[in-house]
Amino acid sequence: MAKSDRRKFIGKSAAAVAAGISGESLAAGQEAKTGKKVWWKDGKAPESQALFSPAVSYGNLLFLSGVGAHFEGDIKAHTKKVLDDIEQQLQACGSSMNKVLKAQVYLADLKDYKEMNEVFLGRFGAEPPVRTTVSVAGVPGKSLVEIDVIAYI
Repeated sequence: MAKSDRRKFIGKSAAAVAAGISGESLAAGQEAKTGKKVWWKDGKAPESQALFSPAVSYGNLLFLSGVGAHFEGDIKAHTKKVLDDIEQQLQACGSSMNKVLKAQVYLADLKDYKEMNEVFLGRFGAEPPVRTTVSVAGVPGKSLVEIDVIAYI
């Protein structure tokens, strides 16, 4: 494939992913289903005004808020709990770990990077998402790790 052809293919693929539709649909000129939808835990909005939404989809893209682990434990236990919670939330929204496009990991201490990776490895299938990992001054609720993801439905 010539370099210019690869760019056209990659451009169409990226546009299709952004639109949440297949390349064939994009080529046919069909538009993706759009509209913002908030996914509340247990399917019910809170009685008082919410500070943030746990999950929001727009078209076929799904954005999950950061998930932390709020109990005494080490980084491995916290990472496992966070990834288990993310997996449950993705499934409730009609997605899965295999459909995660991007993960953002926030560590309370960068020394936990290696052990977090040991738990993270393989949780997203054979083709893991792109990822950013940073150490932050503090994670809310004394969690050792917080992770948010972008996936498709």
